[in-house]
Amino acid sequence: MKLHELKPAPGSRRPRKRVGRGIAAGQGKTAGRGTKGQKARAGGGVRPGFEGGQNPLYRRLPKRGFTNPNRKEYAVINVKDLNRFDEGTVVTPELLKEKGIVKNLKDGLKVLGDGDLSVKLTVKAHKFSRTAEEKIAAAGGATEVL
Repeated sequence: MKLHELKPAPGSRRPRKRVGRGIAAGQGKTAGRGTKGQKARAGGGVRPGFEGGQNPLYRRLPKRGFTNPNRKEYAVINVKDLNRFDEGTVVTPELLKEKGIVKNLKDGLKVLGDGDLSVKLTVKAHKFSRTAEEKIAAAGGATEVL
């Protein structure tokens, strides 16, 4: 078998249904929409979630929670991700974005304490978890809150 001899499996490619092309075509006149009714009309049909006038699900369920419009969302990074930097580097949010470690800085950067740090670094971020501060200090580095 060669590339130019390949063909789709017989019956796997069905021609598209051409509706509304006369009675002999089998889908003429009403074009498969049945007779009358909302779904037979042009532009007819119901919006998503409509249940025929029954109280819809989104109205039957109770409202829950609250969205704080002033919420701050931080980009997070773990101390284990800082091992790729050389000894004595000053790690800033801009440097992390430049290196592609953090894609979107959002409202700031928070350093979390997962993993171990084996390099002495000065880390500048908007927030630090307690364990992250301890691990950076244990490696001989320093933390600075922006």
